Amino acid sequence: MPDEPAVRELRLVVTAADYDAALHFYRDVLGLTERGAFSSPGGRVTILDAGRATLELTDPNHAAFIDEVEVGQRVAGHIRVAFQVDDSATTTSQLAAAGARVLAEPTRTPWNSLNSRLEAPAALQLTLFTELDD
Repeated sequence: MPDEPAVRELRLVVTAADYDAALHFYRDVLGLTERGAFSSPGGRVTILDAGRATLELTDPNHAAFIDEVEVGQRVAGHIRVAFQVDDSATTTSQLAAAGARVLAEPTRTPWNSLNSRLEAPAALQLTLFTELDD
């Protein structure tokens, strides 16, 4: 195994039909820091810093288990975005006020976190999670 990782950054690229609404939601409400913004003829892109990135791979059975724990039924597609936040209950309320649809209020999970689930702009399903102390 090499000392330095081969991959330096995970970048999730999302095409948003309502770019301005999505940018407002993720940058201004959720609080992701803008790292850069660029334009092309008739188009725009903004890169938002979401902190440390990981790639969580799951099989269909475990994905169904996660949905059951967080929401009570299978609701996610094959991609779901999870953000670790300091207070998932407060952040859930803030994002709901900004237009996200709450699928499940914060719920304590078997892996000792407080997780909520939302349907957010750009057709992303979000999990907000707060790690709990023992």
